Amino acid sequence: MNRLGSKFLLCAFLFLSFCVHAQDIETGILASWLALDAPTGHEHLATVPIQQRYAGWERDRYGNLIKEIGSGEPRRIVACGLDSYAYVVSQITDAGYLRLHRIGSGSRHPLWDQAHEGQQLRILTRGGPLLGVSAIANGHFASQHRGETAIVTQDDLWLDVGAESADEVAAMGIALLDPVFRNIPPWHYATEIAGPRAGARVGCAAVLAAAEAGINGAQGSTRYVLSVQQVFGWVGLGAAISSAFAPNQLVIVGPGESEFRNEVITELNARANVVINDSTRANMRFIAPRVANPDALMERIALRAANEVLAAIVEAVNADAELPPWLSAPVRTELLNGESGRWGQHQDTSRMIEVESVLDRVAERSAVPGHEGPIRNIVYNLLPPWAREVAQVDEMGNMWVEFGPESEATVFIAHMDEVGYAVESIAANGVISLTRLGGVVTTAWEGQPALLQLDPNTDLQSLPEAPQLRGVFLNRSEPDQKRPDSVQAWFGMNAEQLAAAGVEIGMGVTGFKEGHRMGKYRYASRSLDDRVGTTSLLMAIKSIDPDLLTHRVVFAWSVREEGGLRGAARLAQYYGRNSRRVYSIDTFVSSDTPLESPHFAYAPLGKGPVLRSIESSGMATPYELDRNRGIAAAAGIEAQIGLTQGGTDGTTFSVYGAPNAGLSWPGRYSHSPAEIADLRDVVKLIDLIQAMAEAPLDTP
Repeated sequence: MNRLGSKFLLCAFLFLSFCVHAQDIETGILASWLALDAPTGHEHLATVPIQQRYAGWERDRYGNLIKEIGSGEPRRIVACGLDSYAYVVSQITDAGYLRLHRIGSGSRHPLWDQAHEGQQLRILTRGGPLLGVSAIANGHFASQHRGETAIVTQDDLWLDVGAESADEVAAMGIALLDPVFRNIPPWHYATEIAGPRAGARVGCAAVLAAAEAGINGAQGSTRYVLSVQQVFGWVGLGAAISSAFAPNQLVIVGPGESEFRNEVITELNARANVVINDSTRANMRFIAPRVANPDALMERIALRAANEVLAAIVEAVNADAELPPWLSAPVRTELLNGESGRWGQHQDTSRMIEVESVLDRVAERSAVPGHEGPIRNIVYNLLPPWAREVAQVDEMGNMWVEFGPESEATVFIAHMDEVGYAVESIAANGVISLTRLGGVVTTAWEGQPALLQLDPNTDLQSLPEAPQLRGVFLNRSEPDQKRPDSVQAWFGMNAEQLAAAGVEIGMGVTGFKEGHRMGKYRYASRSLDDRVGTTSLLMAIKSIDPDLLTHRVVFAWSVREEGGLRGAARLAQYYGRNSRRVYSIDTFVSSDTPLESPHFAYAPLGKGPVLRSIESSGMATPYELDRNRGIAAAAGIEAQIGLTQGGTDGTTFSVYGAPNAGLSWPGRYSHSPAEIADLRDVVKLIDLIQAMAEAPLDTP
């Protein structure tokens, strides 16, 4: 190739890179509009910061945000609907749970309410935003819920805010009629943005961009309106039009639709239509952004569709004007859940803060079975120096520390993986079909944000955090039952582009997640099964002096527990015949939720760790259970006892003659994005692990 050809290719590459970077900036700007808190009737939460950021905007008596360019006739109005679908707190129960009800009719999508079950939600209190999680049936109790086929409605939603009573809810500042909606960050990927009311929010971004650019006709004036209460039939727009400003032309940018609309209409077909007909001389133009999956939680709009809306607005006002740049929405500045110091009065608060700091690191990392490297890396680097020196990792990725004098071993095992999905196949258009890894509660993943873990499909991957692609889990547009038959994901690229990005069959796919403390002592995140166990084992080993032990102890962090206990089975081959007993450090799936029967597996959160005595695949033999209860009592630890469903890593040791018992914490909403643990239980669990490790082998 000659130099001219090489230079041409270099320039083309640089131009393409610039375009990709520019597109990423533009989608990021547009995504910022999805983060505006503007529930219907509470749009001031968005309009006030917009006024503070952009000069010249005024609020009318109804709350609409208005900016006028020019003066005289002809008069134009360009308007959009700023509000978002939301719920309000409709009841606070004596047990501290909240019930929810929609504001207005809300979304038309049949899975809108179901997309809010088992998720993190934001409660907008007068004192600032708080986080809660909506209850969902425990994934381990699937047999009890197999007959529940009806799609979830608003009447099925319970909100858990980490409170134990109505008085605690009130102390948190939560009141009746506080607005509530899904907690999702600004979500963009490739050339798309996705989120609730994405099309409507892009429409308002376009209206503001045109206003800030001062776009007006050759004569007259243009009044730009970010209107309120569109959900109630464009009520805010009607209020804006009923003022003395009677427009000659009205341009309305509506919510997203399956096809782009830019057409002259004779009526709006909304409550505000009577005002429009009575108060205006306008000819009306209606513009609707083209979106995918209209009115779904993760409604999607491409950058080209957003530019199409902006161009239509500019053409309607002044066809000779240049297309203005996109401008970002104000960034939220409020701290979620208030100040970090909001703790209850407890003697172990400092230790709970330490536990929370570790959970923040491990709970937010993706690590589906076979892709545990990021968790293993964190655990290894947090081990005490003496433990790092003797830590071992096998070819599967299991990691363990063996210490103490030679004898039969007492084995403690927690697993590093989490439920999720793996890439099964990739269609030419880029739609990825997924296979389940473990007991995923599919309804809580359908139609949610998605993350694809871009690590090689090897067991020894050990990056501190694997790079990830953002996307969405697709959902059904016409569902006829609660659970989907299959789950697919979309990352804004076709198969060729995905391959160029490094996507391979077998890579892990999870959802976006954040760890948050709720109330005085609760912690909520997806994958607490088994990141709480991972954290508890890690913190317990820091408290043990290996030189004081009288016997052999093994602390192990296993891989591939979900869906097969495969990592533990390999560890059992190493240690099973030489183990005196094994303790699984895993969740006790508790019926302490508003959706489960309390007649089994009832272990209230905050009442201490649990001696997991019977499970689906095994049990602690009576003499071992008695021994464990005695050790806990001698250590001053009040432990609960119970039966639950599911299986744990320790059962793989039982066939070698090592009794298995579970040392657990009670958890809610297992295998969903809404898992909850109580930090008081975790602190006591750490003490319990230490007591069991230090107890003589033959303690009666």
